[in-house]
Amino acid sequence: MDSLTQITLGAAMGEAVLGKKVGNRAMLWGAIGGTIPDLDVFANLFMDEIDALAFHRSITHSLLFAVVAPFVFGWLTHRFYQSGIYRKGKYKATAMTVWLLLLAAIVFAINVIPWQVSGKVSRPTLLISVAVLAGTGWLLWRRYYRAELMEVSATATDWAWLFFWSIFTHPLLDSCTPYGTQLFQPFSDYQVAFNNISVVDPLYTVPFMLCLVVAAWLPRKSRKRAMWNWLGIGISSAWLLFTFWHKYQVNQLFEQALQREGIVAQRYMTAPTILNNWLWQGLAEGDTAYYQGDYSFFDPEPVIPELVVIPKGHHLLAGHENDHDIRTLRWFSKGYFNVIRRQDGRLQLNDLRFGSLNRSFDSERDYVFHFVLEEVDGELRARQTREGNDIDGKAFEKFMRRIKGHRD
Repeated sequence: MDSLTQITLGAAMGEAVLGKKVGNRAMLWGAIGGTIPDLDVFANLFMDEIDALAFHRSITHSLLFAVVAPFVFGWLTHRFYQSGIYRKGKYKATAMTVWLLLLAAIVFAINVIPWQVSGKVSRPTLLISVAVLAGTGWLLWRRYYRAELMEVSATATDWAWLFFWSIFTHPLLDSCTPYGTQLFQPFSDYQVAFNNISVVDPLYTVPFMLCLVVAAWLPRKSRKRAMWNWLGIGISSAWLLFTFWHKYQVNQLFEQALQREGIVAQRYMTAPTILNNWLWQGLAEGDTAYYQGDYSFFDPEPVIPELVVIPKGHHLLAGHENDHDIRTLRWFSKGYFNVIRRQDGRLQLNDLRFGSLNRSFDSERDYVFHFVLEEVDGELRARQTREGNDIDGKAFEKFMRRIKGHRD
């Protein structure tokens, strides 16, 4: 899931474990714990692009890491509070500045998403996010910077439990997305992916985050505080379970479409499209082609009327099947990829799990997740490209109409 969602989940777990003992510090450290697994993105600084892609959601997202790491982070946090440095003015000023900058970065990221998608800034999103930032800044100034901080009595074991739940829930939630999570590293690189929720789903995150914000304003020992936190956890969990029901229904419809067309598939997958859980796509693998169809729960009839044929094009990789980048991308895409010849003559490998920008597969620019292949020293090397990934207002409007059940 996206970083904001994982921060929210981690903060809620921290509150559930230690909120009564340490107040909003529990949310703060829970948010940090919920972010720790994604720090593997710094591998981009030391690895080439394809190796870094394979490293993401690996060891730091494993069950082993979730068990071992909390002991380390729990002990370090306990030692930090034992030192008493957290009560000093210079430290509080520095910490407050850092957190406000991080919150400002989150607000910026939240507002960039609708701008990138539609070319316009969402005024409600901007106003709400800025208001939350301002309110949080005021809260930090009054209750943190100017306040005489209480002594933190949590033990190293308490902190270890907080980090366990905030880290452990991160890869579990990631496993529900199509991207795939290597839960069993370092013993296996198998990617667990239930494909029931998008990597960004506002209906999961927004109610959860609002409940958490309300809880943060209430006294740490208040029953209402615990109620609001658990309400957020309950709503998000209920929605997550509901998405499995959506997946079951789409699976039935996609199987019916394959039978109607007389297609014998080796395997198939279904997954929701970005930003929602109402519009889904199905992807089936045949001998020489893939078959793709989509369905919105707002469609007039519960049927997938047509399937798009996507030639595999795997023969274009002849002689390079065992090249390092090709093997990695075949593993990463779980074999759901095709290869096309670009207009400039180069090859392009497309990860089909993430679909097409314009609900078609006619152009090299239509694929969401694609890599340009170039031969270097007799071996094909891959480079991810973002060209064509800018969705204009018309494309976004078409996407929204498709969610609402329109096929034009």
